[in-house]
Order: sequence, then structure tokens, then C-alpha cells
Amino acid sequence: MPQFEYLTGERIYARVLADLIPSAKDSLLVATATLKATRIPKPGGHAESVVRLFERLGDGGVEVRILHSGVPSGPFLEELKAVRPGVFHMRRCPRTHFKAAIADGQRLYLGSANLTGAGLGAKSAGRRNFEIGLVTDDPVLVDTVADLFEAVWSGSMCQTCHQRPHCPVPLESPW
Repeated sequence: MPQFEYLTGERIYARVLADLIPSAKDSLLVATATLKATRIPKPGGHAESVVRLFERLGDGGVEVRILHSGVPSGPFLEELKAVRPGVFHMRRCPRTHFKAAIADGQRLYLGSANLTGAGLGAKSAGRRNFEIGLVTDDPVLVDTVADLFEAVWSGSMCQTCHQRPHCPVPLESPW
């Protein structure tokens, strides 16, 4: 029987950034509208940015793909400059607005939170957004969201997208 866990506030942060994403062993698909260099606490009081987490996963053999809609934050882009090309992959589709993370094709976060500290509950209670989400291992829901991710990632949605004339880099273009 599939499991569903409802999340809000700092539970989103704990389950998604501190648990689900770092636990990926084979593949990680992340969809978000906004990308920021969100910090993840590490033992000993240190913090790691999500860029470094993606890099570490990629270096460990995990296929990491990030689908996003806007230009990432300045700090995210600065950290990205130090990442070896090909360690993880990013594609931009301005129409991407769903928020999801799929680890190993088996576990899914689906919710309203962007990949930002305020969205994922990393900020203090007075500074975080009001977000909801769920984590599940339901194969039907995991596959449905993965299919949407793949359709956008591959560019198969470009031909019917009414925003294509304004798209900075249509995904159907070779990358």
C-alpha cells in the first residue's frame, strides 16, 4: 500500500532537502520555478548549498536533472561556475511551475514550494512561506509526475507551447 506524508513548514525542509534529495542513489529529478542557493545544515554546524549537494550527488554517480523556469539567483549562479560541467544538468522552460523532486524513480515530493529557503521551510517561522506538499512512494503518482518532467525536459511540449516565440532557448533545440 502506498504511503503518503503531508508536509508543511519546516517539515518540507526536513523531508525534502535533508532527506529525500540527499538519499538519491541512481537518479534525481527536480522541477521548480525558482532556484536559489539554499543552505542545508550539516553535522557540526556547517551548511552546504543545494548547488554543492547536486554536485556531490552527481560526483557519486547520481544522474541529477533540474528543470526550472527562471534565471537562478546570483549566489546560485556564482556557485554553479565552480561546478565541473556535466556533473548535473539543468534545463530552463519558462512555463515550468510545478514543484517536484523524484528520487530513484520511487519517491516523490510534490507540493507548492520552490527550491528556495523560504519555500522549503529553511527560514525561521516568521520568514518562511506558507507551503504544503506531500512525500509518497505511490508508483502511479511518481510515474505521472516523472512523465510530465520528461515531456518538458525533452522539448516535446515546445511545439504546442504558445510561449515558444518568447522562449530564450526552446528545449526542442539540441543541447
